[in-house]
This record gives sequence, structure tokens and C-alpha cells, in this order.
Amino acid sequence: MKKFAVIVAGGSGQRMGSDIPKQFLLLKGKPLLQYTLQTFLKTYSDLQIILVLPHADIETGEEMVCKMNMEKRVQITTGGATRFHSVQNGLNEIRERSIIFVHDGVRCLVTEQLIADCYQQALEKGSAIPAVTPTDSLRVEQDGDSQTIDRNKVRIIQTPQTFISGILLPAFNQQYQPSFTDEATVVEAAGNKVHLIDGDYDNLKITRPIDLVIAEKILEAQLTS
Repeated sequence: MKKFAVIVAGGSGQRMGSDIPKQFLLLKGKPLLQYTLQTFLKTYSDLQIILVLPHADIETGEEMVCKMNMEKRVQITTGGATRFHSVQNGLNEIRERSIIFVHDGVRCLVTEQLIADCYQQALEKGSAIPAVTPTDSLRVEQDGDSQTIDRNKVRIIQTPQTFISGILLPAFNQQYQPSFTDEATVVEAAGNKVHLIDGDYDNLKITRPIDLVIAEKILEAQLTS
């Protein structure tokens, strides 16, 4: 089946303390986003990427894709006001029956194995939402008090959130709601059940400066394994 990856890369460098958008920060000499694109392109030779960037970053993205010599497999489009609208803009470019991955551009340590596992489950069940169990103790605050909750019943959600097109594309015809924090919430609001899959603790989202340090160590381990 045809494969598309909508890579959303609309972050700023504010929390990183940088003027450079975080997707273009360097990790061992390469932009974070380049690692992400390379892994998806390497996993499936017939996969097409739709890269969603803020308007101000389109030229930088085009230059990066050109240096990768991947212009034929990577299409760039402009993001929207929210993640929902950015993903929606990317999905508007897809009209074929397909499996669609939606991935955070700064989750640059995603593995080929996780991508392949998500693809297979989406084929079988219609969706694959990577998730891991938290390792910290958790509490919920309510009315000035807090209660502990069983962390074994809680999941931290990752990407690539993966769906068959017949589920994902119609779901994004809905009006935006503030509760739409990821693709799974959009699909559920459209009346569809979503299915979790084991994620990867190394599949971290680069948000803070310390995340770059951790990512470098993980990347070194991956390259030597």
C-alpha cells in the first residue's frame, strides 16, 4: 500500500534558548530534522514525505532537502495556526488510499523498527499509536488536593501516529477543537477507536537543551550497536 509521512516541524527555539528553530539545531553536525527525514526515507523506498514548516522556514527546509538530494521524495507545505491545522495542511496533499504516518520533526531518534511496527499494525487494525509507560510516580491535582494514580495504567504518547487513510483523512474534516492535542484525539472525536503500540523510550522529543545532550548519547549508542 502507498505510504506517506506527514512530518510536522513548526517549533521555535525559545525553550532551547536559541534563535534557530529547534528542528534546524545541529546534532553531531546535522539538523535534527534531517535525521528524521533520513530514517523515514530509508525505512521504505516507496514512502513519500510531506514536510510541514512555518512559512518563514520554507527556504531553509528547501535548502536542506536539496542538499539531501531528496527533492523527488519530499514535498514541503506551509503549516497552520495550530498542530491540527498544520497536520490538516499536510493531509490535504494526500488523495490516495494509503498508510499515513504523522510524526514530530524533532523526534529525530525514531527508528526504522518502530516505523515498520506502526505500519504493520495500522494495516491490521487501522491505527498504531506509539506509547510508553511512565517511570515516575504520578499524581492528579484537583480542588487544591492531589491523588496518586497507578502509573501502570497511564501511557505517554509518542509519534509516528499511524493510520489508514480512510480513517485519518475524514477525521480531519472536523472543525478544530482545543482538545485536539494529537492525531489520536482527532480520530477518536470522529468516532473511531485507536490502538496503542509499544513505543520507544529513546524516541524523545527535543524540547530543552538537556534533550540535545541525551540525544547525542543515544545516537552514539545507536551508531555503535
